[in-house]
Amino acid sequence: MAPLPVMAQDVGTVQSEILVLDPERLFNETRVGQRLIQQYQAEREKLIASNRTIEAELRAEEQSLTDSRPNMSPEDFRNAADAFDAKVRDLRADNERRAIDLERGREIAPLSLMRMSEPILIELMRDAGGTIILDSRQVLLRANVIDITDLAISRVDAAIGDGSGQVPGLEGGASAEDRAPAQDAVPEAVTEPAQD
Repeated sequence: MAPLPVMAQDVGTVQSEILVLDPERLFNETRVGQRLIQQYQAEREKLIASNRTIEAELRAEEQSLTDSRPNMSPEDFRNAADAFDAKVRDLRADNERRAIDLERGREIAPLSLMRMSEPILIELMRDAGGTIILDSRQVLLRANVIDITDLAISRVDAAIGDGSGQVPGLEGGASAEDRAPAQDAVPEAVTEPAQD
């Protein structure tokens, strides 16, 4: 379906009390939604790259500890191994929190856009003589003339652009340097070999 014109008087034959909108398309196809998707992907890639770096550092530290064992007393080795294990556990917990924060930001982004778009959608609804806008994903049968998604996308793009400074970005992510490795990337805790 070709995009509907933007101006109210150009809404034409789209006059209906019941309108439908595809919120997923609104997010994915608006400039602001595309910016947030790109930001999420970039943050995710940074997290993955940081995880790889930290994984390599932890494996080197684990190997160094293993190599040092013959020159250490059992008590010193046990203390060093316990400290390393605690570090690994802390990194896992921190990484899980950061991954959850990033995913939470990704999940909240479409809701933030819908809140920002509400005045635009209300105006569009009035222009079309509508009294309700339904989520098109929940409607089994509909006439295409009441789908306002294309028009909503063009109006949101015109009013909000890419949303910089208006729609918050993905919050909760730390810089790549602060990120910890994914849980499955962290080596298993060092355990002291059984005594002979």
